[in-house]
Amino acid sequence: MRVLGKLLKWLAGLAVVLAVGVAGWLTFSPPALIRVATAYSAKIVCSNQFLAWRDGQEVLALDVQAPGHPILEYISVDVDPAGRTVSAKLLGLFGEGRAIYRSGAGCTSVPYGAEAAAIPAVPEAGPPNMAALWPAGERVEPSQDPALAAILDDAGMAGPGMRAIVVAHNGRLVGERYGDGFKADTPLLGWSMTKTVTAAIIGTLVREGQLSIDQDGLFENWNGDERGSITVADLLAMSSGLEFNEDYGDVTDVTRMLYLESDMAGFAADKPLAGRRGETFNYSSGTTVALSRIWQDAFADPAEALAWPRTALFGPLGMASAVMETDASGTFVGSSYLYATARDWVRFGEFLRNGGAWAGQQILPEGFTDWMREEAPASDGRYGRGHLWHAGPGDDDSGFGLPDDTVWLRGHDGQTVAVIPSHGLVVARLGLSPSKLGYRPQRLVAALAALYGEQDE
Repeated sequence: MRVLGKLLKWLAGLAVVLAVGVAGWLTFSPPALIRVATAYSAKIVCSNQFLAWRDGQEVLALDVQAPGHPILEYISVDVDPAGRTVSAKLLGLFGEGRAIYRSGAGCTSVPYGAEAAAIPAVPEAGPPNMAALWPAGERVEPSQDPALAAILDDAGMAGPGMRAIVVAHNGRLVGERYGDGFKADTPLLGWSMTKTVTAAIIGTLVREGQLSIDQDGLFENWNGDERGSITVADLLAMSSGLEFNEDYGDVTDVTRMLYLESDMAGFAADKPLAGRRGETFNYSSGTTVALSRIWQDAFADPAEALAWPRTALFGPLGMASAVMETDASGTFVGSSYLYATARDWVRFGEFLRNGGAWAGQQILPEGFTDWMREEAPASDGRYGRGHLWHAGPGDDDSGFGLPDDTVWLRGHDGQTVAVIPSHGLVVARLGLSPSKLGYRPQRLVAALAALYGEQDE
């Protein structure tokens, strides 16, 4: 019995030592997976709390934990409304991730052990015009067509996790529906739909003569090797040849960039070539963040660069809700982080449908949106030169009967805007619909195209 007792004491002591060792490891050198989990949780909660006015704990449960990696179930968040910060930790103790809100620039993820650089003030939008008819303002006179109502009220077409559907026809907002807890004035994250907005921002600088799509020698560390010949157009077409792993399932290039790096563009620009420029299609959020750094560097004054999206695009289009967020170094996360109401996402779609013109003003160069739509040669017909998809989720629109000129903005977890110029149609469908659910918005968009196609004939 004495031997057994000594053995039990020894095992108990070993367990304590192991527990202390593990706790120390998690405290002082938490694994990358834990740091990604806490940083992601803090960032999503922060943006939704302070931009979309949603309850942070509800966002943690519904947006982060329910559809996410199992480790997220063990993350807790602490929201500081006065300081406008969010802290997230594993088991309330380990691997702290932080996000801070900065007026006009939304929430910034602050990687573990880092601090956010000071940035110039970013101008905020004024209040939207509530009296003018959409798209000049927020007053809406919806269609009374029962056929439209039947489509919008069809739960199968709306899909699981729908948060907003907004339909514009010939420049008029004809119908909209919102999921429980969401309204017309709720900003929604577009995820990779932000990439198309970045392409349009670049177009505004092309029009100003501050940037060229053929420009090369884009980063100092690319000079002297083959990356020096990569152009702005190559990056927009996802055909730069740069190595980048876009898998969101674990700690990969994209999750490391978004949640572990203070300078996201620098991380992306450090990637080596993995294929030949112009001949290899590789969908990469890194290349779009690199583009954000490139266009911001076209300005001598960082404050002017930070104000540019609102000055050149959001302001003229009346996208009062739109906020593009930056990384900790002050570079816009132009791949992923634009929040805007569904109505404002449709405004942007209308802008593309009208060839980059708005209210009689040509904001993008003549023909630029046509160039954006052109197939990127390396993409096998899937992708346009300017961050536009030629098919919706699943990369296959066959069997749905969609018009040939349909193009898509697409984002993670079911964010889409479909633009169909031949039918005067723009359809935004946003929500929380992970790809594993198999939802395809093509059926919804095809039904609307058929309805308005018949009316236009």
